[in-house]
Amino acid sequence: MSQNSWAAAVDVQEATSLQLDFSKKVSGLRGPRNMIGDINGNIMPGKAEIGGWGEGEERVNLAEQSLLNKLIRRSLVRNRNQVEVLQADPNSPLYSVKTFEELRLKPELLKGVYNMGFNRPSRIQENALPMMLAQPPQNLIAQSQSGTGKTAAFSLAMLSHVNPDNKWTQCLCIAPTYELALQTGQVIEQMGKFCPDVKLAYAIRGNRMERGAKLQEQIVIGTPGTVHDWCTKYKLIDPKKITMFVLDEADVMIATQGHRDQSIRIHRQLPMNCQMLFFSATFEDSVWRFAEQIVPEPNIIRLKREEETLDTIKQFYVNCKEKEDKFTALCNLYGALTIAQAMIFCRTRKMAAWLTESLTKEGHQVALLSGEMTVEQRAAVIERFRSGKEKVLVTTNVCSRGIDVEQVSLVVNFDLPVDLDGNADNETYLHRIGRTGRFGRRGFAVNMVDSQHSMDIIKQIEMHFDRKIIKLDTSNLEEMENLIS
Repeated sequence: MSQNSWAAAVDVQEATSLQLDFSKKVSGLRGPRNMIGDINGNIMPGKAEIGGWGEGEERVNLAEQSLLNKLIRRSLVRNRNQVEVLQADPNSPLYSVKTFEELRLKPELLKGVYNMGFNRPSRIQENALPMMLAQPPQNLIAQSQSGTGKTAAFSLAMLSHVNPDNKWTQCLCIAPTYELALQTGQVIEQMGKFCPDVKLAYAIRGNRMERGAKLQEQIVIGTPGTVHDWCTKYKLIDPKKITMFVLDEADVMIATQGHRDQSIRIHRQLPMNCQMLFFSATFEDSVWRFAEQIVPEPNIIRLKREEETLDTIKQFYVNCKEKEDKFTALCNLYGALTIAQAMIFCRTRKMAAWLTESLTKEGHQVALLSGEMTVEQRAAVIERFRSGKEKVLVTTNVCSRGIDVEQVSLVVNFDLPVDLDGNADNETYLHRIGRTGRFGRRGFAVNMVDSQHSMDIIKQIEMHFDRKIIKLDTSNLEEMENLIS
């Protein structure tokens, strides 16, 4: 593979090539509530059910969103965020690598890396891998969104760390759900396919083991409850022999009932010199407090927050009386604009279904995303939209984060995003309209206003972002052409 094609390589560590046969293992996910998103398009725990949840309004499931991000991000995210490195020992030299060869990996591991389609380290890997592989071992707290290569990084660290001659568990990795554990395990298996003496076991539900039998697998990946049982109740793992402990998806972990406490109980059984690697897409205060309990004297790698720019997005509002007026305005927009692809956000599942049916009757190629769909069904819809099979994606709040489609030129807020108090939800607004104007292209955001309250929301958004949202009369073709040119 050529040097400049690495970013387009199949990102096995984050998606495993959109394996829809994985659906047998993924269906029926149900998990935590109370989630919002960060500026990188990741969902995170936050204020209670952001988005003005009313009757029929959908809530974001954090574990589902994390898995969906892995399924749909099949290539490394070309993240422009700068990486900030805070060393536990500021006098220690700071190393980064530009090639996998610089890491002096075992030949069979290097072969596994290249076999997966990777050519050079991603931005987070450049800084994280030297720390993970350092001798003596160093602890690490790292922030990394889906698609940046962190799963491959800690998988490589575990495979490098183990001694194949020792037939006991040496590396322990916990993930918040059965499905996420399977995803990580697939990465380890593929990366380690040329290391026949290194074995992997899954500590997940349904994998019953004989009580008292000692595991000979050097790497174990699983969920906190099962891993804790294997260490304590069944004595399959001797925690005192664990020399590397990886805690993945920490923000999902602490939002899942019981997982945080189980993780801490596992951690307390580990030896003092065990290397600790801690990963989270977001770093709310609750995540930091959790990290402080798990990782002593850590090195810290985090992404400097890149401000979302609204410079490439023209924002408008349209006065409407009811949903039929909104639909007419939407059709007028299509008559005036050359639209590659569009995303339309609705508050409720019922409204999204009505709008999808109405647009389809008008001859538009429409895809619908809503929360009753399984994760793999949503991933398939997003893939069809990304490939251009459908030109319009109608979605509820559930899918406002993390969908990057270069061809999206129009975002429509069919319903404006509001919080529980009925005020503007500025963060959700930014995530929604940020689906257009990406990669330096010009985009349009159109907001449907159907009441004085909606107009008040527009004013709040204008004040928050210090940007004027221009009134648009979609019945006046000449005016529209002047405004949007």
